[in-house]
Amino acid sequence: FDWNSVSFRSRYADMLHDKDRNVKYYQGIRAAVSRVKERGEKAIVLDIGTGTGLLSMMAASAGADFCYAVEVFKPMANAAVKIVEKNGFSDKIKVINKHSTEVTVGPDGDMQCRANILVTELFDTELIGEGALPTYEHAHKHLVQEGCEAVPHRATVYVQLVESKRMWSWNKLFPVSVEAEDGEKIIVSPSEMENCPGVPSVCDIQLNQMPSSDFTILSDVVTMFSVDFSKPVRSASTCYSVQLETVKPGKAQIVLSWWDIDMDPSGKINCTMAPYWVKPTSALQWRDHWMQCVYFLPNEEPVFQGEKVYLTAYRDEYSVWYKLQKAREKENKADVHVESPVCRCQAHLLWNRSRFGELNDQNRTCQYIKSLMKVLKTDSVCLCISDGSLLPVLAHYIGAKQFLKANHLEDKIKILEARPESLTSSHLEDKKISVLLGEPFFTTSLLPWHNLYFWYARTAVTMHLASDVTVLPQSASLHMMIVEFQDLWRIRSPCGTCEGFDVRTMDDMIKNSLNFRESKEAEPHPLWEYPCKSLSDPQEVLTFDFRRTVPQHCLSAEGSLNLLRKGKSHGAVLWMEYHLTADTSVNTGLTQISNDKGNCEWNPHCKQAVYFFSTVIDSEIQTDFPSAVTYAINFNPKTGEITMDFKL
Repeated sequence: FDWNSVSFRSRYADMLHDKDRNVKYYQGIRAAVSRVKERGEKAIVLDIGTGTGLLSMMAASAGADFCYAVEVFKPMANAAVKIVEKNGFSDKIKVINKHSTEVTVGPDGDMQCRANILVTELFDTELIGEGALPTYEHAHKHLVQEGCEAVPHRATVYVQLVESKRMWSWNKLFPVSVEAEDGEKIIVSPSEMENCPGVPSVCDIQLNQMPSSDFTILSDVVTMFSVDFSKPVRSASTCYSVQLETVKPGKAQIVLSWWDIDMDPSGKINCTMAPYWVKPTSALQWRDHWMQCVYFLPNEEPVFQGEKVYLTAYRDEYSVWYKLQKAREKENKADVHVESPVCRCQAHLLWNRSRFGELNDQNRTCQYIKSLMKVLKTDSVCLCISDGSLLPVLAHYIGAKQFLKANHLEDKIKILEARPESLTSSHLEDKKISVLLGEPFFTTSLLPWHNLYFWYARTAVTMHLASDVTVLPQSASLHMMIVEFQDLWRIRSPCGTCEGFDVRTMDDMIKNSLNFRESKEAEPHPLWEYPCKSLSDPQEVLTFDFRRTVPQHCLSAEGSLNLLRKGKSHGAVLWMEYHLTADTSVNTGLTQISNDKGNCEWNPHCKQAVYFFSTVIDSEIQTDFPSAVTYAINFNPKTGEITMDFKL
């Protein structure tokens, strides 16, 4: 683990802010301690993956006689020791900085005796992705008594079958139609892509941000499997089958899945990840550490209403995948030899889900086609610099003669396995490039401006460009806006106290790690999943002219953004716009501000850059709230990085 990684920090802050989780864990722990005490036994707790020590402190204050808190990550274990001490539980809680599988039991061991209460929080969105099953399996064999209490007591995984063009577009390449001089041409993906099962890695998203118009429900919600944590757990690969009756005709493409945990045997204390259309009555608890899963079936299966189909979930120690069949397979066999799906077409290894979505975005493709039609001539010699791009195929169909990529274009498109700076005239058959193309898109880009690599590549191939070369896109611009987040602010917000326990040590650690990193950095987030409202108008702050080479000097901009709406200024959002030609552009960020309240809509295929302000100004409360935010933005051509500073 990298303590300074964004996801690691935000995960801890987010869990401490998850009121629903914390309250339910506390209730479950109190009940478990009571059940043990009623039997006249001492309550000995084992807390695996203690993190801040929160669950152990809950147990100690609920009357547990002793707690063993296990934490493998050293900086976290050190923090837990401090937090436990600060809250006065040092005599009741022993922090063990080991992996639970290394913990020893006995007079000279880490634990004096086996525990009779097992408390853990080892779950991810997929439930088992962080190794919960092997951890539980080992704990039952070596660390806890038979018939122990467990909090949570059980977990249950639910599934629902849906059809969704939007989600399916994250997994398969759709045909692209191109209106060319000599009629319409259709670009199709090769059959090995069409039939590829894809990759087994789960697609975890905030399903609560997916509008109901973007999918069609084909079945009721059914229980797929459950795990009882109070009994020995098996982590060996297995499969589970359920029969579903379809409620509508359609194409079965996607399995949506989530889980809930019962903190007690009776199931009265329940914490659920169910999305809005399943539990519309309860106020949904926002959380980012546990979301919902989207699984892609190996291929789409047409179903009619009332049809009985069999859904099988396969799992190994760490992941789950699904298969739909019209006839029943043999029942749940233990230790079944389960082969996880493997991508055979390479595309799923090259393109992530959002990249598939981007390539399937017909409106976006139309902008490129429109621009290519303007710049291409029959004798154009094109060079395309982008990762896994369809531009060469589009350009060929629109009419470029020579192109330096299943559409029988082997002789027309040449793939150059060379880096821009090592390109030679012989690669180009001694021709000069008349059109230089890029989307630009590079798989290694994390932040929006990382795709400026195209500018560096363009600079590196300068000697191979014709004097009247057309560069598409001709330029790019960086845009910015001040926003108030509905929930995303929580990942950066100090917690102070959590269920009555002082966790400020944790807040300080996060704060110090941000200072250490010099928190003048933005982080990437897909904002379609994280609602926010704009407090200022969007503003263009920097431009990058691809018709010229990368400059030697820094590009910088200073200015201010006027705050037009009241609200909490949580931070700034930044994104890029690519100007393909003088009048056609592609935007990777804000698509529109949809109403007077300032609700924003974002490009769903790209991550935007979010810069969180270290202090939040709430203009609802303060009468003398600032009317503007001043900024200083700097692009360093030597590193390609953008630094920024804001003053409220």
